This record gives sequence, structure tokens and C-alpha cells, in this order.
Amino acid sequence: MTFEQAQAKCKEYGQEHVLKYFEELTEQQQLALLAQIDATDMSILEACHKKEDIAKKGVITPLAAMELDEIEANRECFTATGIEAIRAGKVGAVLLAGGMGTRLGSDNPKGMYNVGITRELYIFECLINNLMDVVKQADAWIHLFVMTSDKNHEATVSFLKEKNFFGYREEYVHFFMQEMAAATDYNGKIYMESKYQMSTSPNGNGGWFVSMKNNGLLDLIHEEGIEWLNVFAVDNVLQRIADPCFVGATIQKNCVVGSKVVRKAAPDEKVGVMCLEDGKPSIVEYYELTEELMNAKDEKGDPAYNFGVILNYLFKEDELEQMMASNMPLHIVEKKIPYINDKAELIKPEEPNGYKFEGLVLDMIHQLDSCLPFEVVRSKEFAPIKNKTGVDSVESARKLLEENGVQL
Repeated sequence: MTFEQAQAKCKEYGQEHVLKYFEELTEQQQLALLAQIDATDMSILEACHKKEDIAKKGVITPLAAMELDEIEANRECFTATGIEAIRAGKVGAVLLAGGMGTRLGSDNPKGMYNVGITRELYIFECLINNLMDVVKQADAWIHLFVMTSDKNHEATVSFLKEKNFFGYREEYVHFFMQEMAAATDYNGKIYMESKYQMSTSPNGNGGWFVSMKNNGLLDLIHEEGIEWLNVFAVDNVLQRIADPCFVGATIQKNCVVGSKVVRKAAPDEKVGVMCLEDGKPSIVEYYELTEELMNAKDEKGDPAYNFGVILNYLFKEDELEQMMASNMPLHIVEKKIPYINDKAELIKPEEPNGYKFEGLVLDMIHQLDSCLPFEVVRSKEFAPIKNKTGVDSVESARKLLEENGVQL
């Protein structure tokens, strides 16, 4: 991108201040700023003027899950269908691993955290071991796409290479970096964190597919004939990945997305729950559940909104491509955003001072017409690591790993 092109783009979106210090910059800094302007989608910034409209929810009604008894009754049949799809190369896995281990007291990527006690056992290792179970079961390798961030890309790639991918075949592992979105003040003006760098943040967990696309990975997906993508988060060390039974059930039920769910531990547990919103599949966040929804019952007398999502979804790939052709909904979140003031001094605010823009997986689901909530046994597939101690912590995950026969 030339300076003139950057100037025209900034002017179109009212962001001319981004180039304020351009003449003072070194050539390398100028090129870095031009590249960042070129890569930044400034059209989303208008959304902050429609913040209230974007946040509105539709009419929420229950969405029934496929429960454990039905899954067990059909396990053999579902599994055979899933194995067939995996052997045909139709299933890929996408690991969302852009986060850092800061809340665990680590400066490394979260996946590099060691959960072992008497031996080294890393989060990445747990996940790859889980995927290897399916590789052995199906006697077929599965393409694994690993999403990193600008903060942890190099460390993640070098760590996994150094560990020989914990036995996974390297040619089946593909890295891509999550796209970044500009951060703005309350008037939609992009903050600068230095004279040559705009303030940015990751584009949310719903940004994984557009990030894959922009990193050129759709060519590989088409070449390999991958039709389903199982996307999952780095912090659940027990989750089953490319689970043949889950894959087969989603295919047999003719759904375009499947979502692994667990029964809530309590009505007010802090997990999003599967639902219908205006008749289409969606997820209602725990803080959006009213008392009325929390206490609603289904025909069996069980809580109507009883199944929490664990960020393990199976998407029909061609449906995602169609979705990307239209505009994805955005979430606008108030945050504390470091910025430079009029004297080019870096300020780190103590209170929220602007907006970050994110796409969320729940919006991807709501864009689609059918979803299968698929119940899994909580103690066997849900051991999230969000904190060092207490609830959803290293401590609780270690206990669950041991209960499931994993040597620590």
C-alpha cells in the first residue's frame, strides 16, 4: 500500500490522525504502518454508532439437546458414520490457541503450561494425545489447524516443533495467525499505541474462519476435500477432538453445526447455553439469562436451558464460506486501551476508555439453520483451565485428569 492509498483509506473512514507522525518515522516504521492500515478493516468502526441495536437479543426459546441415553443407544451407528468421514479425509480440527498463560502465572502461550506433577505434561500435549486417540481409532490422520496470535505465534510454533508435535505428523499441522481488529475511543477514532502502530486486539473467537481464509488455508481445505471443521479451545484438557460419535450424529441428523454441551452444575452456572433465538440456533450467555429463563422447565420437568456450551463445535465448511460472503455480526466491548496522547506519551488507562470489536462463535451458529446440541459426560470431557486455583483451574483439571486415568 502506498502513502496516497493509505491516506485515501483513512480519509474515507475519518481516521486521518493515524498518519499524523508519518513524516517523522523511519522507512521501516512507515512500511509497518502502511501494512497495518492495509490489513485493517475500517468499515467495522461505524458499528460503534449502532451499539445498542447490535446488542439486542431476539426472542429466546428452548433448543432440545441429544441426551446421553439417545447417544448411547446409537453410539455404534453414529461412530461408524464418523469413522467413515474421517477416513475419507472429510474432517479437520481447529485449535484456538491465541491466548497467553498470564492468569496461570506464566509468560508463555497458554498451551505451553505444564499440568504435570511428577512428569512434564503440557496442555498442548494433552490435546494432541486426545486427537491421537481418534487417529488410532480411525487409522487415519486428521489435519490440525492451530490458530495463534501476534503475541504467541513464534513461541507456539517453536515449542511444538521442539517437542516434535508430541508424536503428531508434522505435515498434518498448519499454523495461522488470528486477525486483529482496531480499537477505538468512544467516537470511533482509532487509538494509536505508538507513532507507527494502531491499537488493536484479536477479532474474537468467531474470527477463526475468516483468519483461516485470509491466511490462505481454504486452498488446502478444498484440495484435501475437508467438509467438516471441529473447532475447540486450548483450555479444556479433557475434550475429545474429531470425536467420531459426535461427527456421525451431526451428519446423520442432517445438521450443519454440532455443539458439544454439558448439563449445568447449577442454574446460575457461568456458561452460555444452547437455545433458539427468533427460531434459529443460538447461544444465550449466562449474564443474559433472566430469572424466568433460568427457572423455565421442559416437558419432562427438567430445566429448559440446562445445557452449557464448552466451545467444541463441528461446522459444515461450505456453510461457513457462504456465511463469510455476508457481514458477520459484531460485538462491541468496552475495554481499557493503552494509547499515546497529544505529546506521543503512552498512557495506560485504569478505567475503560473505548471499544474493541469482536466476532463470536455464537453469532456463527446463529447464522446457520440447524444445530445439534450433543451432550457429553461432564467429568469425562470438561476440564477447563482458566485460573491457577479454585473453580476451573489447574487444580481442578489435574483432579479430573487423574480421575480419567491420565498419569500426572
